[in-house]
Amino acid sequence: MQQSPTPAEDLVVLGKIVSVFGIKGEVKVYSFTEPLDNLLDYRRWTLRRDGESKQVEVVSGRLHGKVLTAKLKGLDDREVARTYAGYEICVLRSLLPTLDQGEYYWYQLEGLKVIDQQGQLLGKIDHLLETGANDVMVVKPCIGSLDDRERLLPYIEQCVLSIDLAAGEMRVDWDADF
Repeated sequence: MQQSPTPAEDLVVLGKIVSVFGIKGEVKVYSFTEPLDNLLDYRRWTLRRDGESKQVEVVSGRLHGKVLTAKLKGLDDREVARTYAGYEICVLRSLLPTLDQGEYYWYQLEGLKVIDQQGQLLGKIDHLLETGANDVMVVKPCIGSLDDRERLLPYIEQCVLSIDLAAGEMRVDWDADF
């Protein structure tokens, strides 16, 4: 394992190591990608936890239910693998596939100001949740926002009117009292 010289802002989190798998040092991974096993397309991961980061190479992996299992190069002991639990799995942003017009990665939406049709600032997108039916944006209050309420807005076409990454804004059709 090498220490990573990659600046944190060049990395995007695509999963997390949650525990060990088997007796030969494999790790169990929760993937944030869609489909789940897309995470295995990246053979070099930067693992990050509590300000520490390290580079690892993925030797193999497979889908096991709703989690992945992965074999990391040089990691052959179950007890050592257990110490990897809690590490976020990051890859370079530059390695992510280019999206079609109007498609966005979650990391691009996080931090956007959310403004309703009346021009009121509802807050900023803190993070997104996958619910099965549709993704949900968690909008938290910020300086200048209408009030101190946290809002959950569906990330659907009927709600999201426009996204301007350059301006850092998302316009929504959403009642501020909701």
